[in-house]
Amino acid sequence: MNIKADSRVERFVDDTLSVDEYKGGLLLSLQKIILKICPDAQEELKYGGLVFNVNAELICGIFIYKKHISLEFSFGNEFSDPRGCLEGSRKYRRHLKIMNEKDIENKDVGFFVSQAFER
Repeated sequence: MNIKADSRVERFVDDTLSVDEYKGGLLLSLQKIILKICPDAQEELKYGGLVFNVNAELICGIFIYKKHISLEFSFGNEFSDPRGCLEGSRKYRRHLKIMNEKDIENKDVGFFVSQAFER
């Protein structure tokens, strides 16, 4: 990824932290999990959020809303979801609503991120 794209991502994270430190912290936690599972993922700002691509294919994204953060998966319809954590009814996309730090663990974020990048 080029330096310009890196600086845009960094600025997005910094701006989020300055507007809402709590949501910014959640964003950083999710970003860390994604990049730990797939260090080769390329970050990009798109559709108003931070998205992660592999080989130019959009895998997942983090989007900030007024009351929550949404971790969205492009092909979440294909995932195993034994506890019913995923939300959404579109043809392919599914998401996890993250309201707080506990949701990251309770909703098995790492489990779903791993499935996203194994595809």
